[in-house]
Amino acid sequence: MLIGLISLLLMSCKNEASSFSTDVAVNVSVQEVKKKSIEQTLVTTATISPQMESNLKTELTAHYHLQLNPKTGKPFKMGDQVSEGQLIILLEDQEYTNNANLEGAQLDMEISAMEYEKQQALFEKGGVTKRELVNSEKTLLTSEQTYENAQLKIEKLSIRAPFKGVITDLPYFSPGMRVDNGEAVLSIMNYSTMMMDLSMPENLLGEVKVNQLVNIMNYALPDDTLKGRITALSPAIDKEARTFKGRLKVDNKKQLLKPGMFVKAEIVVDQRDSALVIPKDVVLTEGNRKVVFVAKNSAAQKRYIRTGIETLNDMEVLDGLKQDERLIIKGFETLKDRSKVKVVK
Repeated sequence: MLIGLISLLLMSCKNEASSFSTDVAVNVSVQEVKKKSIEQTLVTTATISPQMESNLKTELTAHYHLQLNPKTGKPFKMGDQVSEGQLIILLEDQEYTNNANLEGAQLDMEISAMEYEKQQALFEKGGVTKRELVNSEKTLLTSEQTYENAQLKIEKLSIRAPFKGVITDLPYFSPGMRVDNGEAVLSIMNYSTMMMDLSMPENLLGEVKVNQLVNIMNYALPDDTLKGRITALSPAIDKEARTFKGRLKVDNKKQLLKPGMFVKAEIVVDQRDSALVIPKDVVLTEGNRKVVFVAKNSAAQKRYIRTGIETLNDMEVLDGLKQDERLIIKGFETLKDRSKVKVVK
């Protein structure tokens, strides 16, 4: 009898413990389901380059004279902003200038022009033959070309900015020093627009398209994401690497990106402006089905959901949840359908 009594007491305690455990509410945290934008992206990395870049060299041997920057009153230096056509370096060589004979070529052209006008007037009155007029015209054309060639030769003495940009390299030469032909003397970039060449795996060929939006990020700019667009795609697959090439353009008017930076490009292949979006890490799986829990009337409700776009941290819900429902985001791991829950902060 004593043994039977003890057994009954133990069973009673177990039943009470079991009953107690089923009545205990699980502490959970919730988040209201809201609509927001979501993007599905393909991530690649590459080095970014300026759309406009020029490295200038001398085309003759001459004496070097670095010009003054009118904005600062000091000689040009690396980092200076320059305008298109601005004179940066002047080369001097008197023998070369004499041989170009610009002034003489100009006088010959003016004389030839006057002679041609004279021959035209005489031809109209019958004073000269057609042959004489044509020869006069030929002389004028030759003198014009000679003058243009002289101008081109003299222009080689002036190193000018080919476009609006910033000086990125300016090797030092002593004023008046004689520099050789082919000497690198100036590098200029305009990086208000940047270009980026991509190499992407062949399985993305059907997903990446021209004009697709691209998010551009760099570790040095943690709070800034720039926008770019795909401008060109190659239809050819590299036989060895099994990749294809693409190119994108990035608006960099604030010049946050610097030439040569290694950046991450997120190519937006799909996007929704207004979708139900939930944290990806709250989604559980049951076989091939995805499950989340919502809190309602102090109990957990199991919901099977159908999903769409997925990112690294978020997931679009197409079916199974409604806006403003309280999604359980903490304490959901051990829940079952109709488990009692207590919402805590």
